[in-house]
Amino acid sequence: MDMKKTNLILTLLLISSGVIAQTTVEPAKQIIPEPNIGLSITELLVIALLFFAVVLLVVAVTLFNAFKVMLKEQKDPQPFIKYQKPEQVDYTEWLKLKKSTPNIWTKLLSLKPMEEEKNLEIPHAYDGIKELSNPVPAWFNVLFYGTIIFGAFYLYYYHIGGYGERQDDEYITEMTKADLDKKAFLAKSATKVDEGSIKIDAAQIVNGKGVFDANCIACHGDKGQGLVGPNLTDEFWLHGGSVVDVFKVVKYGVPEKGMVSWQKNLTSLQISEVTNYIMSLKGTNPVGAKAPQGEKYEEKLAIDTANAEIITKN
Repeated sequence: MDMKKTNLILTLLLISSGVIAQTTVEPAKQIIPEPNIGLSITELLVIALLFFAVVLLVVAVTLFNAFKVMLKEQKDPQPFIKYQKPEQVDYTEWLKLKKSTPNIWTKLLSLKPMEEEKNLEIPHAYDGIKELSNPVPAWFNVLFYGTIIFGAFYLYYYHIGGYGERQDDEYITEMTKADLDKKAFLAKSATKVDEGSIKIDAAQIVNGKGVFDANCIACHGDKGQGLVGPNLTDEFWLHGGSVVDVFKVVKYGVPEKGMVSWQKNLTSLQISEVTNYIMSLKGTNPVGAKAPQGEKYEEKLAIDTANAEIITKN
């Protein structure tokens, strides 16, 4: 009865400790950073609880065995027997009494003890030299026959049955997979544009107008004539008039001038599209346009346009 109570108490302690650990750690999930070993917090907790459970199980089994020994000793006490040193024997007699069991190394190399050397002698001698009949080691036989069996399976699997891909087929498969990966990479990278890869692209103007109408007309007007923000149709610019300059202003903004950053609200492709639309507004000069602001941009614009045309042709 005492042992059953002890096991019941240990089980309840295990369950309660698991519940306490879950209730104390789970609320902190959002503030603890993700571990670097590729496991989530929940998985780490499960592993920790399993380890704790194993430790408790080992402790419980050890205590149970100790209690069994104590109870057995109480029911049937054994008298104390004083240790008696055995009589010392000669080495030769000790070798005869000792039962030699071959180890793994001896079995693999097919080694025989020196006492059996006479049984291995070949019944002939050359110039008084006797030869021993040493068998082929077991490891060599295992490798030899294993390679034969492996070769038979390999021949049937790849050449006769045609279940596996041969070198030429593997090459074609790898090249096909690489081509698909390349297409997926190019399709993914095509939507990622930054100030180092932005270029003038007339195909983006239509989509750029939609982005402009949805986000920019409140400050720059429906035709880019300028309201709160500057006029986008003339040759004067506050922060540079190249396609790279316009892209950076849209992406990062100019907080001190009231221009917000759009990199969190728009994708890089949308920023590229609206940049190209803004570049297409140059020289339109709509009615009621705001007075020029900033510096006139001419020479850099020509250089950027030439470079963009070269990039487009290439």
